[in-house]
Amino acid sequence: MIKFNNKQYSSSSEIFFDIFNDKLKLMIIWYLKNNTLRFKELFEYLQPITKKTLTIKLKELEQLNLINRKAYADVPPKVEYSLSEYGNNLKPVIDEILIWSQSYAKTFAKITSEDIK
Repeated sequence: MIKFNNKQYSSSSEIFFDIFNDKLKLMIIWYLKNNTLRFKELFEYLQPITKKTLTIKLKELEQLNLINRKAYADVPPKVEYSLSEYGNNLKPVIDEILIWSQSYAKTFAKITSEDIK
């Protein structure tokens, strides 16, 4: 048994599925993969989403040590998010997921190659 965040898991793969129990966390990491972004930018990229939901997901990822939050003492307040050192380890995983999803979409979806990003 593995104990993580006050929960018991029978394998490390269960930890992964518990951490990424929704698409928003993976999407946030994908957007932060090559860029440091402000809250407003993430909010716009992830529409439709509420500010409350985004705040919760960002806090969860920060507590998991996957992203960094940097607040500046500006007026109005400025907060930037980036992948943590450990979050950067997810880059090749995200890249492979993207390659797989593009192949899957080309095979089974009714879209043109120009639509795939």
